[in-house]
Amino acid sequence: MLALEALSGLLTTAVGGQQNSSEITDRFKPLTGMLRLIFGLLLITSTWIATQARAETLSIESGPRKTHLLELFTSEGCSSCPPAEAWMSRLKENPGLWRDFVPIAFHVDYWDRLGWRDPFASKAWTARQYEYSEHWNSGSVYTPGFVLDGREMQNRSVPSAAAETTGTLKISVIDGEKVAASFQPANGETKPLELHVARLGFGLNVHVKAGENSGRKLLHDFVVLSLEHVQMVGGKAEVKVPQAPISQDANSRSALVAWVTEPGQTEPIQAAGGWLL
Repeated sequence: MLALEALSGLLTTAVGGQQNSSEITDRFKPLTGMLRLIFGLLLITSTWIATQARAETLSIESGPRKTHLLELFTSEGCSSCPPAEAWMSRLKENPGLWRDFVPIAFHVDYWDRLGWRDPFASKAWTARQYEYSEHWNSGSVYTPGFVLDGREMQNRSVPSAAAETTGTLKISVIDGEKVAASFQPANGETKPLELHVARLGFGLNVHVKAGENSGRKLLHDFVVLSLEHVQMVGGKAEVKVPQAPISQDANSRSALVAWVTEPGQTEPIQAAGGWLL
């Protein structure tokens, strides 16, 4: 209302010629200041909204061809594991990462008996390895142990692009912790599916003070920090994944990976992954 009154007064003055130019300029100043303030606020608001939209939502999508799921079972208490982890770390620079294969590293806890507690180990990850062992009719577990698409991998090698077309897995990450996923099978078949979502840590440095690697400084990548499971309904599901712990240093990064299986099965149908930071 104030702006309209000021503009009306200025028009009257200009037409009637009752005031000189300096008086007109003085009356115009409040209107100019207000317009500058309004436009400034609009610019700041639009920039903030655009920035938030980019920062809060991340989309990750597989292609229609199958993306391999490569798992490593490892431990800081095992002296044979650092070379295997170093090999997996080099996959960060491989052009097939996320497109052709998704690597993940589960730290098991059965080496903790030697006196060093692996900070990334979990009984759940150990149970996962035992589940594989039972599925393969094997009587033991070991580290380092590689698994490719649910099958034991004796000789480590970079997985080549798959020829099989299984379908497209899409995941949207909102605020870094809420995940909405959908899977469109290539054959259009509708069947029960289970979604698995893991948060991975990279550039994690640990000074080991006991066990077989006592005195060594180890660097870890592709570390599974959390793993969530949920049933998909109509090929869709939502799940919340825990936030990553505070980064240890400037080189630490995070990624999110997901894969779908039939309920109770270990072999993935499709997988997808991508960087969060």
